[in-house]
Amino acid sequence: MSSNEKLDKGNFGAKGSIVKAFDAFPKSKPQYVLRTAGGGKWTVAMAVISLLLFGSEVARWWRGSESHTFAVEKGISQSMQINLDAVVKMACGDLDVNVQDASGDRILAATRLQLDQTSWSQWANAKGVHQLGLDKEGRIITGAGWHAQHDEGFGEEHIHDIVALGKKKAKWAKTPTVRGPPDSCRIFGSLELNKVQGDFHITARGHGYIEAGKHLDHNMFNFSHIISELSFGPFYPSLVNPLDRTVHHAGFNFYKFQYFLSVVPTVYSVGSSSIATNQYAVTEQSKPVNERTIPGIFVKYDIEPVLLSIRESRDGIFVFLVKLINVLSGVLVASHWGYTLTDWVKEIFNRKTRRASTIDGVLGTADDEDDDE
Repeated sequence: MSSNEKLDKGNFGAKGSIVKAFDAFPKSKPQYVLRTAGGGKWTVAMAVISLLLFGSEVARWWRGSESHTFAVEKGISQSMQINLDAVVKMACGDLDVNVQDASGDRILAATRLQLDQTSWSQWANAKGVHQLGLDKEGRIITGAGWHAQHDEGFGEEHIHDIVALGKKKAKWAKTPTVRGPPDSCRIFGSLELNKVQGDFHITARGHGYIEAGKHLDHNMFNFSHIISELSFGPFYPSLVNPLDRTVHHAGFNFYKFQYFLSVVPTVYSVGSSSIATNQYAVTEQSKPVNERTIPGIFVKYDIEPVLLSIRESRDGIFVFLVKLINVLSGVLVASHWGYTLTDWVKEIFNRKTRRASTIDGVLGTADDEDDDE
């Protein structure tokens, strides 16, 4: 073999350092790489899909996964706090606010809560207030609870948001300055109650509990009310409860609103941080009553002997990175197969086209043969 016939050694093996000789990922030389429009399109599609999946995976990791566990409540507590912020369309002096529980204790809640004169129009038009209603199955519509589009848990907030907001100092909002003559009463604050079944109720002066000199004329009854907050346990304004931000109108003077609450102790946990509170389910039974029945607003609550633990957890950073690599690798492999398949289909189509054109050029068409005859 002459020197002119020697092969170019640069096309074979590895050049340079010894380390390059062990390269398990050989690269093609630029002169052997063919860039195509089809390959460019698949590259763009792969980049877009990778970005979408990358963002989805990061969001899922940040959101974490939630687990719900029920267990018998181990701790024994004698008291429980109730938080109330409601507006009733009657004067504060015309209302009696009391709590009667299963132990027989009667708590004069009006002496422990704050009562401020206010105007109904300043609360009825507030953002977020909505009319309480029933769905097609007769259940109360509260705007809270399980949502199919939020499969992580109850409500729209995630556990890490709930725990973070729950650590902030809670304050009751100030009563707005009254515009015009007051026609309503705002009742708000927190109460320490016995942790037993009980009945929190708001009635008219002189009705329900017979006390001399306090009877109120029936024409002054109006138990239309707005509930901005009704919760059990520590006061966490950030948590949305079923009866929060609701309004109900009384169509008659003698009207009885009844809310039946099933309270479940709940612990939200993220890592080593946790907050203890309560959730409740509610059903409603409200109707006009006759003069032999006591009208008012009655909240009957019962404490369930179970503890609901809601814990949020997420993968470690190493596991998260492995998942990201798997996702991106899967997109890369799928895109390679997609490009190979489309290129193969295109090649077959081009072969058939070239074969048809070659036959027409050599033998001629049927029209050409008729012309020759």
